[in-house]
Amino acid sequence: MNVWIDAQESAMVNFLQTLVNIDSGSYDKAGVDAVAAKIIERYRELGFEIEIFTNETLGNNYRIRHQDVENPEILILAHLDTVFSKGTVAERPFSIEGDRAYGPGVIDMKASHVLVYYAIRALYEAGNDHYKNVEILLNCDEEIGSHSSRALIESSAKGKKAALVMEPARANGAIVSARRGVGTYQLKIEGKASHSGIAPEAGISAIQELSYKIQALHALSRHQEGLSVNVGIISGGTSVNTVAPNAYAEIDVRISTEAQGIEIDRAVKEICSQPILEGIQLTLTGGINRPPMAKTEESAKLVDLVLAEAQALGLTIEDIATGGGSDASFTAGVGIPTVDGLGPVGGHQHSDKEYLELPTLTERTKLFAHLLAKLGS
Repeated sequence: MNVWIDAQESAMVNFLQTLVNIDSGSYDKAGVDAVAAKIIERYRELGFEIEIFTNETLGNNYRIRHQDVENPEILILAHLDTVFSKGTVAERPFSIEGDRAYGPGVIDMKASHVLVYYAIRALYEAGNDHYKNVEILLNCDEEIGSHSSRALIESSAKGKKAALVMEPARANGAIVSARRGVGTYQLKIEGKASHSGIAPEAGISAIQELSYKIQALHALSRHQEGLSVNVGIISGGTSVNTVAPNAYAEIDVRISTEAQGIEIDRAVKEICSQPILEGIQLTLTGGINRPPMAKTEESAKLVDLVLAEAQALGLTIEDIATGGGSDASFTAGVGIPTVDGLGPVGGHQHSDKEYLELPTLTERTKLFAHLLAKLGS
């Protein structure tokens, strides 16, 4: 398999270029579906069948299973969307400089789609039927919370032997064995406008109320325990000489345990339901939207298998915990052994400097092919 994968390097890069050069921001339905079309046509050639879960405004979600297998044991998760708006490709299309490839979504996660397909194709070319023992989910909205795909991910995970999530590897090649859970909230504050020079006492400042809320919310953080609250976006007011009649905040929460999620959800709601200033009206929406991904005894066995296969290939990697969220939280949340960060190595995700370390594309494809072979047996 390894020799065959090495021989496909040029074809892999060409496929990657095709995918990167299609805008597929989360809200670009046509673009997301166009990327999916390029991917699924290749799986059809290997005997896979495609089930489409349609969305009206976002891209569709796709389930891919081989026609010869009714209940595959391995779930592979890979998202189709990027954070980049339509027109980004025209500004900075796929390019290569030295050993790095650049372009919108090149590492998060279009390179992973190339990796998964060529790993499965390597098994197919080797006559190893374990390539059939997979169910691949391509979802359209990971970058905006996976609201349309979460139920599909969770239902598909149940009963599986393992869930393999294709977020990019960390900078040193590490895979991810644990993630913090995520919550997002939106707070709207309504006060009362008044001229700040003529009748300031007649106004009720929504911005002043927001300042109290920010202090109280940030005080909930216990960083040493893996619990953090951050008010990351604020706005408010109408003019500098008007007591602000409105204010708005978006709140990010990170948790390490489910118990923390229950606790912090209650605390955020309590703070954001009780105004300090008389006459203020508060409206809070949102909640905990990704459970934490804990490293369990069963997932540790899966991690050890990945590390052993990597060592056999001469790759020295480790597993780490990270504070970022991904769809791995959903599969882990329903009790399925899960490992994340199985994609190639790159960096600067979500920025105009996003890149892929090209040599790791074939390296990680080999690792993934060997992992599928081992899990299939």
